Amino acid sequence: MLHLSKKIEYGLIALRHIASEVNGCVVTAKEISDKYHISYELLAKVLQKLTREGIIISYQGVKGGYILARKPDQIKLSDVIYAIEGKSNISLMNCEAEKPEMCNIFSTCTIKYPLAKIQDIINNVFNDVTISEIV
Repeated sequence: MLHLSKKIEYGLIALRHIASEVNGCVVTAKEISDKYHISYELLAKVLQKLTREGIIISYQGVKGGYILARKPDQIKLSDVIYAIEGKSNISLMNCEAEKPEMCNIFSTCTIKYPLAKIQDIINNVFNDVTISEIV
């Protein structure tokens, strides 16, 4: 089964929350953490990664927090996955996730090509769906 990591889940929760704020108000990590009962420490790390990749903007200080760096319809799910995981897709099979050399049955595997087709479909969905579609 396809499974998003907790980091990606937290990132999507945060981006959805930030995108839903009226007039682009600044949102704090603590506010998001408290509202959705998620780990503040892990969320803070995810928000740092999203900031580094230019998906959100961080403001420091007493009235600091986060806002989106772009409009929600310009942020693709694949952008979020890449920012958090360092790769642009979630892999269905190990030979896609790792290097083919890491798979001891790569040369005799009968399912890698059919699953690769499914992988392409999934990747296209992540490349097409934007944050505005989950708000």
